[in-house]
Amino acid sequence: MSINYDFGDLEAFLAVKETGSFHAAAEQLNLSQSAITRRVAKLEQALDTRLFERTTRAVKPTLAAKRLQARAEAILEDARETTRAMRDDSVAFAHQRSAVVAIALVPTLLSRLVIPALDQFHATGRRARLRLLDGSANGVAEAVSQGDADFGLCSLPALEPNTDFEPLFEDRIMVALPKAHPLVGRASVTIAELAGTPLILPARGTGNRVLIDESLARAGIPLVWTIETSRSSTALELVGQGTGAALLPEAILRGPLASGVEITSLEGLDIARPVGLLTRLGQSLSPTAEALKDCIRSAV
Repeated sequence: MSINYDFGDLEAFLAVKETGSFHAAAEQLNLSQSAITRRVAKLEQALDTRLFERTTRAVKPTLAAKRLQARAEAILEDARETTRAMRDDSVAFAHQRSAVVAIALVPTLLSRLVIPALDQFHATGRRARLRLLDGSANGVAEAVSQGDADFGLCSLPALEPNTDFEPLFEDRIMVALPKAHPLVGRASVTIAELAGTPLILPARGTGNRVLIDESLARAGIPLVWTIETSRSSTALELVGQGTGAALLPEAILRGPLASGVEITSLEGLDIARPVGLLTRLGQSLSPTAEALKDCIRSAV
């Protein structure tokens, strides 16, 4: 028999059962109400039974919920006891002392922030196992909000209500050109001068595309694109092969992935995304995770 629910789903169920409210349960667990709803729905689907009767005025537990409560509490208490015992035992084993730090990030910030921070982190003698959850800005915010990541690195500050955004720097949008392009060597170029070059843009709906579209709309500049791609690394490969020019964040254009392209600024336009640390409100990080965050701040 496959078990398709986890401890987080049981915690969400117990919080709703205890408070009688999805909203109150979200506040108790420091999660968004939508996250609580998803977890309870997942548990109901896995158990093939309805746990709560929802009306506009109240949330009432079903008989199945009342039967599940004692079992769920016992499962979570056993898990906590196991965790406590394993942590006590692990003190005797040096190879188990390295903490696991989960960081959610947009991939364009890897070479700009994470790798230099890790070099500094290791130089202090600290060690950690690192779990990188790379994805879109929306995915980063969701991972932090739901507690899947200790903290995040992204460029959209207010995606989830239970997160705090600490700005680190402004990341400008610049132009990546093929090395043989006639505009190479210019300190800056205009959108009009790129008219004869196939233009590669971030996909619609991404944070970078929103910034670009809004800035050009304010300036009254029409934009005709040739290729859209959701990954900056794909755009860089296309530019490197001479397919066209791309509008990309400076963070990735100063990294090793951009070695096959030339970089210049956009003349008359100052498009920048705020990059920062995203943390779940009320979350207490381990000393190792806090130390790594400090190293990321220093890397700026």
